[in-house]
Amino acid sequence: MARNSKDVRNDEELFRDIMREFNELQVWRHTTAGQWEEIAELILPNFRNTFFYGNYNFPGQKKTQRQIDANGQVALSRFAAICDSLLTPRNMFWHHLSTMDKTLARRRDVRLYFEAVTHTLFQYRYAALSNFASQNNAVFTSVGAFGTGGLYCEPLFAPYGQRGLRYCSIPLGELFIRVNYQNQVDGFIRWFRLTARQAAQKFGYDNLPEVLKSAIEKGSEQPYNFLHRVVPRDDYDPQRLDHKGMFYTSQYVSIEGQTILREGGYHTLPIAVARYDQAPGEVYGRSPAMNVLPALKTLNAQKATFLKQGHRASDPVYLVADDGLMSMDMRPGAFNRGGVSPEGRLLVQMLPTGNIQINEKMMEAEQKLIGDAFLVTLFQILEETPQMTATEVIERVNEKGILLAPTVGRLQSEYLGPLIDRELDVLSQLKLLPPMPQILREAGAEYHVVYTSPLARAMRAQEAAGFMRTVESVKELVNITGDPSLLDPFNFDVAVPAIADIQAVPESWLATPQEIRAKRQARAKAQQQQAQIQSLPAQAAMLKAQAVVAKNMPGITPGERGIGGPMTQPQTPVPPPRNV
Repeated sequence: MARNSKDVRNDEELFRDIMREFNELQVWRHTTAGQWEEIAELILPNFRNTFFYGNYNFPGQKKTQRQIDANGQVALSRFAAICDSLLTPRNMFWHHLSTMDKTLARRRDVRLYFEAVTHTLFQYRYAALSNFASQNNAVFTSVGAFGTGGLYCEPLFAPYGQRGLRYCSIPLGELFIRVNYQNQVDGFIRWFRLTARQAAQKFGYDNLPEVLKSAIEKGSEQPYNFLHRVVPRDDYDPQRLDHKGMFYTSQYVSIEGQTILREGGYHTLPIAVARYDQAPGEVYGRSPAMNVLPALKTLNAQKATFLKQGHRASDPVYLVADDGLMSMDMRPGAFNRGGVSPEGRLLVQMLPTGNIQINEKMMEAEQKLIGDAFLVTLFQILEETPQMTATEVIERVNEKGILLAPTVGRLQSEYLGPLIDRELDVLSQLKLLPPMPQILREAGAEYHVVYTSPLARAMRAQEAAGFMRTVESVKELVNITGDPSLLDPFNFDVAVPAIADIQAVPESWLATPQEIRAKRQARAKAQQQQAQIQSLPAQAAMLKAQAVVAKNMPGITPGERGIGGPMTQPQTPVPPPRNV
């Protein structure tokens, strides 16, 4: 459809507004980007020269020439692994869905629906084509180094009609975020490069500006600059079915040619942003590397000195007299004449290299500080005290997890929460979620996320641990007093399902109330039958005794015999009255 002059004028105004906003976002983060560049030189050199708009790196460019010590880089990789194991471990369901309505939460069909949705979400999240595991690790790496990371989630477009989720970690140099008045990320501008050929594949040849069409005709592979802007829509109308009925507006912009390539929208923010810590008045997060940047720089300098000392120790510098040897033969077995005086005194001395052990101890102190900042000591428990039992190890990890909650726990709420909302939105649009119960649909389909990761369980485990410790204590009192009524205050029907929930037991693994009632009735019936069986020998003995008495004492009723009734004492006969 041909565009009129009014559309072109609106596009020009929109392009100017987007570029103005983009330039402001660049200025506001310029100082932070300088610090990111310094950190990248020390612990993540692949990201050097990527944080400022317009930077270009030739493929294969060397970037490690300023990195001397690699301890910070190793600690960073371990930090990403720790965050992954604490928050998003692949070997478990690290969250499930539920409802805030207590009445609905008691319905088994609602609980089974949310369990099915959780299984579906994890199935597509960890599918082979989704790329979640690697990209999620890249986000944690960016958070550890620079304090901020972004994960883009979109529908999967793959050959043979596969559907699902697709994830992409956005390099921090390409991501310019903005926040609302509640410090929530509510929009972003992403700067990226594509060749003209790639742009035609993504946006269509007819939508490209003339400069890119000309590059395609020439067969040029030169990269061009593009922007993707996503912000809340000013003219949001939930009644509309087009992109104006979506809460977020989206525009793709070609900077070369000053053209709006595509407009659209999203129901949910397509990117989830993780921030480790924040300073007052700042939008981007601060990282463990920023907190120990002086230690990283000190260790890098110490390593340079240590290498010099080691080099001098292995290949020493020699001191000779002014009129001594002019050159020395350092080959094995060589003879150097004039190296000693006629009295046998050495005329060649080695230059002292200093105390290399002190430098090594100083480096160890900085390495320990860096390891603490990157949470590496969390996984060194067994090395410190290998004689601990498994229970003691778990307790230590739980304690450390509780201490980590203020910082790592922020990633759980600020990063994973919006990510799960986005995933569910995409799966719903693709019609990949199981059918919703009608009662839940009528209630507005409200849900909330319940985290069951090791970090979340560590914070909730105190309730279950306290209950079990109390039961153990009371059990000892029962053993001492023999009074089982001491266990009466405990409501095991409430406690056991709650402990199962804390331990992330799937709902389908638990018995329904009807099944529990049937089990108890069957158990009571079995106990009654067992009691009857156990009483049979006594009843048989009683019948046998009655038979023996009946044989030896005929004419006497069972009651009179004292068997089967009260015992009747024999009476002494009263003599008749005598006549006087």
